[in-house]
Amino acid sequence: MSFHFHGVNFLKESRMIDVWQGNRRTISWLKRSKLYPLSHYQRLFILVTFINLLWLDYALMTGRWWQPQQLNLAAMANMALGNLLITVLIRQQYLINLLFRLVWKTPRNWPLKVRRHLAKVYHFGGIHSGCALFATLWTLGFTAGVCWNYMHHLPGVSLQLVMLNLMLGLLLALICLMALPAVRARYHNQFEHVHRYVGWLALFLSWAQVSCFARDTHHSVYMLPAFWGLLTITVSVLVPWLHLRRVPVTFTRPSEHAVLLHFNLPRDPFTGSSFTISRHPLSEWHAFANIPVLQGRGCRMLVSRAGDWTSEFIDNPPGHVWFRGIPTPGVGSVHQLFHSVVFVATGSGIGPLLPHLVANRPRRSLIWSTRNPRLTYGDAFVDEVLTVVPDIIIWDTDAKGKPDLLELAWQEAERIEAEAVVCIANRGLTDYVVEGCEARGRGAYGAIWDS
Repeated sequence: MSFHFHGVNFLKESRMIDVWQGNRRTISWLKRSKLYPLSHYQRLFILVTFINLLWLDYALMTGRWWQPQQLNLAAMANMALGNLLITVLIRQQYLINLLFRLVWKTPRNWPLKVRRHLAKVYHFGGIHSGCALFATLWTLGFTAGVCWNYMHHLPGVSLQLVMLNLMLGLLLALICLMALPAVRARYHNQFEHVHRYVGWLALFLSWAQVSCFARDTHHSVYMLPAFWGLLTITVSVLVPWLHLRRVPVTFTRPSEHAVLLHFNLPRDPFTGSSFTISRHPLSEWHAFANIPVLQGRGCRMLVSRAGDWTSEFIDNPPGHVWFRGIPTPGVGSVHQLFHSVVFVATGSGIGPLLPHLVANRPRRSLIWSTRNPRLTYGDAFVDEVLTVVPDIIIWDTDAKGKPDLLELAWQEAERIEAEAVVCIANRGLTDYVVEGCEARGRGAYGAIWDS
């Protein structure tokens, strides 16, 4: 028995029953029993930890940090700055684009195991968070060294340097605290503000710290590695704001749940990219995928009701929005490494995936689970999706309830012999589908919600 909706085939519903909770329990057991492998994000975090601890062991064994009767503060300061430099650069949009473009060049005739690992390029946040943590720890160590030298009346340390380091250490510790997953999830807006404004203040204090250190140690500031490192960090932070622009937009609101934002740029962004937009430059910023216009020029974004910001955006759409930085790739772009892919989307998650499907590559399938699609997103948008992917599997959750997306994705992947599954959904569903597929031996990819 098959199901039809506006000419679209459904998988047999009986294959979906009573498996959701069982599969979730299986994945949870795998994690608890340590049979489930670490994510690439965690592996990169551990790699950063290992490198820092290795350097610490080397410094302690060789006495690199000890000078006659005092600590070698410059060595600790350089370690703190080195980690901070990587923390910032790995989030630089130009570097992110470079990493993705290098991965996209991977030949599809390479072994699948290699391609599966390279496709996890978007887990680079593990480097970001690992280096951020150790930048904070090294700064706290440097601060302790400064206080030690000052209390022992050793030369090269002033009270001003002590106070600057204490403030800087506290600010970096606050940023790390707010970035803890539990804290970030509960106080997301506060996390964003702390990350931006406290980060800017910490950068300003770092410049004051370097200047003070150079004065106290009688060095030319231009001869300190910290000066050039901070200059690089500052330029990296400023570059996205140099691309700040106010763009007029128009809206199509098919329902109270979603709006389609239409805009024009001097040059259309590349396929599968996303922009960060805001109603006010110094307020919240949110990333949305660029959806190309099938006929003519221009671009669109699909915004659905998923919180205070998006609700206000839908209820009171502005006449313009602010764009910052350059477009960057989304997780869906990793499909380029595979011969066959199953795409899975829930609700407005269809937006980030639709651009990748326009290319009409062979052996790809799309599963879209959403509440009454025509009522929610409008006939025009649904018809466009059907034009791009005529054999799409649409699951209407209003009519049929929530499906087991892992089972749906797995069945479809088996049918087309897919090398990978790409899922765009909320955090719980994304983790469920990605972890479930990988636990069964098939590569799967979805957004991560870590720093």
